Amino acid sequence: METWTIHKPAVTSAGGIVSAQNREAAEAGARILADGGNAVDAAVVTALVLSTVEPWLSGIGGGGFLVHAEPDGRVETLDFNVRASRHLDPEDYPLVGGSGGDWFQWPAVAEDRNIIGYASICVPGTIDGLATALAERGTISWAEALRPAIAFAERGMEVDWFSELCLAIDAANLAAFPTSSELFLDKGRAPKTPALGGARYRPMAAKARVLRRLAEAGPRDFYEGETARLLVNDLEAGGSKIAADDLAAYRCRWGEPARIDYRGSIVNTMAGLSGGPSLVAALGVLREILDPSGKPGGRAALAYATAIRDTYRNRLTTMGHAGKTGDCTTHISVVDRHGRMVSLTNTLLSRFGSKVALPQTGFLMNNGMMWFDPRPGVPNAIAPGATPLANMAPVVVTRDGRPQLAIGAAGGRQIFPTLVQLLSYGLDFGMSLENAFHHPRLDASTPTIRVNRAAAADVAAEVAKGYAVEIVDDTLYPVNFAIPSAVARNWTNDTNSAMAHPTSPWAAAVAQEEAAP
Repeated sequence: METWTIHKPAVTSAGGIVSAQNREAAEAGARILADGGNAVDAAVVTALVLSTVEPWLSGIGGGGFLVHAEPDGRVETLDFNVRASRHLDPEDYPLVGGSGGDWFQWPAVAEDRNIIGYASICVPGTIDGLATALAERGTISWAEALRPAIAFAERGMEVDWFSELCLAIDAANLAAFPTSSELFLDKGRAPKTPALGGARYRPMAAKARVLRRLAEAGPRDFYEGETARLLVNDLEAGGSKIAADDLAAYRCRWGEPARIDYRGSIVNTMAGLSGGPSLVAALGVLREILDPSGKPGGRAALAYATAIRDTYRNRLTTMGHAGKTGDCTTHISVVDRHGRMVSLTNTLLSRFGSKVALPQTGFLMNNGMMWFDPRPGVPNAIAPGATPLANMAPVVVTRDGRPQLAIGAAGGRQIFPTLVQLLSYGLDFGMSLENAFHHPRLDASTPTIRVNRAAAADVAAEVAKGYAVEIVDDTLYPVNFAIPSAVARNWTNDTNSAMAHPTSPWAAAVAQEEAAP
């Protein structure tokens, strides 16, 4: 077996930095910082561009969470998660083979109606969330924030070996929906990378028209105007229960974070129906059972497995769970020159969401119904107007009244297990971001604990004392240990640093001075 060692260095800057899962999107955000924008401005621009350059992960047809910290340490959260239609009927999601299933496995729904197609779509919150954050905490206009995303939609998504891989994984499902097939495939198959090199793009003309309309008419047009009318027409034609009143009623919500004091630092994350409470609970267990001396070897790994596993059992039996298939989210971490931070996670849920790109608007819709437990009478059951339990858990860490770290991850069930370990690497063992991101992790979100093959020899042996263990590689696909990104602030010398996921070929941290004009 051939072994590869991949290393991605940290980025440092006296100015702001954007860390994201796509370099083009990170560069767009960094240009906003270079032009004098703040962290909120940059995060919104980055998220809007991501919906075009990596459409299989996130988009304006999805939802998400944001944690915002001012330089003086004030932290707030914004919930723009997807919601079920108020006209939804749970009887439309009959179970296949009875109502069995335990805290790791749910029964299937007939025809996978909660996973793929129009019946799987929930009311999207991304546009309202991004626009609200920008209007209330940003400095640039909504039209200015949309400008880079419009340009990328007109140019189109670049087709290279990585995007070809991502398209090939879901080509069969995308081919079932005409607009999706037209946008992303060539005769039902993933487009090929140019044999002689050079760039090839998949333009998104309909999406560009929608974004231009939103720039002119404002973000509420998505929920109450001409854009809303087009959305409802397409959704109803496909059999979705989402109606005009569902869109018109949508509003994101500001709130207070869930918090825990961990080794003298305050970890701030999302409260409510998110991965945040589970992250806080796992850190609470870890605080009691982990010895922070030495290095994070086998004994630390066993402590991580125990804290995460105990928390998962409670999460999936009392709060619900985010579905039987892997989630595909994207995460953005931003720090500006003044130390203001944003941690933002956006998602379509599954890869390419519902697989449905709407004919008149040309963008993909989420499959938010996947996040509900399909069994009736349980926590997080399918219900009209309900908000599903999400896995996303963006984080800002403060210390001595100032933001020190913004971090988050994509990867569904793997998100909070990854964040528990990365936070511990820094707060317990004093690792730098660069060292922490390259240090092997485990994943305890499945019945068998997955241990990175690159971990120290004693890790699997120690974890096996308490749990079944499987040794796996940290591969590009499938993702086994989530895809994190982070930014940090050193207030002693007013410098920032950042890391993007080392093994992702598109992920990058871009400092404002590195952004192309």
